[in-house]
Parts: sequence; C-alpha cells; structure tokens
Amino acid sequence: MGSPFRRLGPSCDRCPEASSSVRLNEGVKTALIDLLRSDLQTGGYTTDAVAERLGLEAEEALGREHTVPAARVLDDRRRHGRRDSLDVLVDLFLLARGVDRGDVDAAFPSLGPEGARELGLLTATHVSEVEVWTATLDVHPYAFSDDHGDGHWWILSDLGERALGGALPEDHVLGVGGASLTLAGITVPTRVGTVLDLGTGCGIQALHASRSADRVIATDISQRAVDLARANARLNGIDTIEVRLGNLFEPVAGERFDRIVTNPPFVITPRTDGVPLYDYRDGGMVGDALVEAVVRGCAEHLLPGGTAQMLGNWEYTRASDGLSRIGGWVDGLGLDAWVVEREHLDPAFYAETWIRDGGTRPGMAEFDALSGAWLDDFEDRGVTGVGFGFVTLHRPAADRDPVVRLERATGTLETAGLGSHIARCVATVDWAAGLSDDELASHALVVAPDVTVEHHLLPGHDEPTAILLRQGQGFRRAISAGTGLAALVGASDGTLGVGAILAAIAHLLEVDADALAAETIPDVRRLLADGILLPA
Repeated sequence: MGSPFRRLGPSCDRCPEASSSVRLNEGVKTALIDLLRSDLQTGGYTTDAVAERLGLEAEEALGREHTVPAARVLDDRRRHGRRDSLDVLVDLFLLARGVDRGDVDAAFPSLGPEGARELGLLTATHVSEVEVWTATLDVHPYAFSDDHGDGHWWILSDLGERALGGALPEDHVLGVGGASLTLAGITVPTRVGTVLDLGTGCGIQALHASRSADRVIATDISQRAVDLARANARLNGIDTIEVRLGNLFEPVAGERFDRIVTNPPFVITPRTDGVPLYDYRDGGMVGDALVEAVVRGCAEHLLPGGTAQMLGNWEYTRASDGLSRIGGWVDGLGLDAWVVEREHLDPAFYAETWIRDGGTRPGMAEFDALSGAWLDDFEDRGVTGVGFGFVTLHRPAADRDPVVRLERATGTLETAGLGSHIARCVATVDWAAGLSDDELASHALVVAPDVTVEHHLLPGHDEPTAILLRQGQGFRRAISAGTGLAALVGASDGTLGVGAILAAIAHLLEVDADALAAETIPDVRRLLADGILLPA
C-alpha cells in the first residue's frame, strides 16, 4: 500500500456506532458537514501539511502501515507543548489513536464534540475514568493532479482494518485504494454533459467525474455507501453530483450517458456458507458474471459517441481463455472495445489476496477454511486463473463495424494521467475505422511528439538489424518496424498523404507500390490505435 499522502491518492480505507449516526436528517447532516469542512480547513488538514508535519521517514513508514515513527513525532510535539489541531486530526484519522476532550475542542471548534458524535465521526468512551475520543469514520486528505489542474479533497469512508483491530464488516465502505487510483488515472478527461458512476462507494470517481461533466449520477446498492458519497460531495463543495440507491443500472433505467465509469464489485467470491460477502467488492453473482453484466449494461446506457471505462476480473478456465471470454461478451453489442489485462493470478494467490483484503491473515483460524472454500469453488468450476485489468468501451456515432482490441500489458505502467492518452487513441480509432484503406491513404499523418525511432546496428554494419518505434508516454510501447513502415513514420510530418509517401518509398526500394500499401496500411491502423501516429 502506498503513502497516504502521495499525489493522486491516499490509501484510506467502519465502526458499528457509525452505522446509525450517519443516517441523520438531511438538513441536520448538511449543516454538520459544513461545520466539519470549516474545521478541516482551519486545521490545515491537507496532504502537503501532513507530510511536512511528519517528515519523509515517518510519512513513508505510515504508507507501509507502520505508525510508530509518526506517533513518535506527534508525541514529541506534545512533550514540547507544540501540539495543535493538525496533530489531533492526524492522531484520530491516520494513526487511529484516541484523544482527550480538550483535543477534540481544539480540532473541531465549529463542529464541537457533540456535533462530531451526532455526525457519526467520533465516539467517546471512558478508560480508567478518563474520557477518550476515537474516530468512528475515517477522514483522509486526498491530493491529485489531472488535466484540469491540481486539486484537494477530504474523503469520508469507513474505518480500516488497523483502526478496527480485525476483519472488516461486510457493509464496509472503502476509501481511496489502489483500484480507485487506477480508474481515476485511466478515465478519459474530455468535457461531457453527463456521467454515470456505477457502484460509487465513497464517491471518489463521481468527484473526479465532476471536474469534466455538467452532471454526474452516482449509484450504489449500499445505503451506507450512498450516504457517504453524498456526504463527500457536500464536504468538498460539489453540487453537480446526484446519488441514487439501487442495484447496477436499475436506478438509471431508460437513461443514457456520455460517459460511464465504474469500479464494480468484481471480486470472484465462492457462494459458500461462512464466506463473507463484502458490499464493496462482491456483486452477488457466480464467477465473473457481474463483470459481464456490467459490460452488457453499458451498451444499453451509452449515447452515440459515449465511452465507458471499468475495472474487472475475468476467469481463465479449462475451456476458455480469459480475454476470449470478454471478446464473447462484447460480440454483437455494436461497441468498440479495448481490453487491457494487467495481471494474471493463479487461484491460490487470488484467494489469498482477497482473504487478506478482508482482514484475515495466514495463521488465523478462519484463513485455512476460507482458502479451502475459494480453491474448492475454482476447482469445481474449472477455473485455472483470474485476469485483472481495465476495459474501455465506445459507442461509435456513425454506423460501422466495431473495433475490438484484446491485449496483455503486464509490465510496469504508470496509470496516473493515462486517460488523456486513451482518449486520443479512442478518438483516432473511431476516425480511422470509418475510412476505407484508400480513404486512409489520402490523409496526412503526424508522429506523436513522445515517439522516438531507434536503429540497432551490429558493429561494422550500415544496415540496422532492428528498428524500434518507442513511445515515451501512454503505454510506452516499443514496436518493431520494417524498413517501409519506419520510412513512412519518418516522413509523416503532416504535409503528404500516406499513399503519396508509400509510393515514394516503393520507388526508392524498387518494390511494387500497391503491394507495399496493402502490407503497410494495416500497420498504420495499428500505429494510429496505439497513439504513435495521429491525424494531421
């Protein structure tokens, strides 16, 4: 788990007392959230301020769930009389430590202790006749950068495993984790009218979507998630988000959107007695059927020209390849589909990952039983592995055959900011797919500014043994190119059409121009789809 203060995302992950208190009268809750925002601002509770307060060593340790260095920093400040409201907020929400009534008064001058209790934010207990206040909700500062600039929010969610001291409740509402950051990073950032955030959880994707949309509809099957998503929109002063309760697409039946984003509850969990089903990750269906249902549902709710982006798991079985399964799901939907598999996990590793995610560790009595249930389920259904990745769907505005791309990209990939690259690729595929080969050949192209050409030579030889087109951004691809394709790329400066360039290359190479064009145009389409070549 990364640092909770790193840009584009903290790791923030509930407490029984909070379940009832978060369901306040809407007017009362709104007023209390406004007071909370005022206190967080007054306390300077930002990622930068927390990082500066703790120092690099303690900050990085906290990102590894090691709280002792940060606690020592705050304890030292207390001993020297320097404790302030920021120290109290860090103690409560990042270190999960109790504080006294005086600390609460100092950190929440507007909300006050009773307001914090009424909101479901804090609770008080007595330990050896001393009143101790602890958090019943998590509040994390969250800083990010996107195409619209830098931003900062506070994210309310349920308490994580460290604060609870054990396994998570099944209705746990997760904060901002790695999957949230991945989806935020790959989401197309262009301005649109309407966005649907399906399965909003704490509302983080809806918040991001609000920066590039006139209106956002967020849905979730969990009433608790709906309450927290609404609270987060209010806490961060965003009034363009509407949150609705319901399962999958039911709350938006009959509606269509310019964009759909979803981090659905895609975890493949055995439907076996004794296996906990967490609202935030388990969709209530067998295997990867939930991901299939979301893919098919997107097709019914996208406007022409609209795009859907999602994370998901898909199964590899003795009878089918995982990517081929997704190819079957999108067949006949009339959508362009781009599936990128980032991981392929064996059944044992997959089971351990999600058992640990729920707070159960090897050595605990429940771990072996849960692991056995997972592996029995996989074996009974013939599952040999699980893929994880992201799916981009696009409804063409024009009537044409869809373009389906299924690929594996399991190396290191920086997903923060990848959305702009994906947007260009989707738009370029849409443009090129509407052109015949002859029409494409009439257009001039340019090389993307991040692309370099590498010639690999053996010592003493003039002819390259390999020519690579290397991408500096996006998926950072390295594509082997033949002499003709490399020459075309080198000459694509936006002045001559593809056909004219290929004719000149054919003349220089003394090859048939029509044969060279027939061989090269499919490669040109691939380079356009990869963002290496762009329309002039």
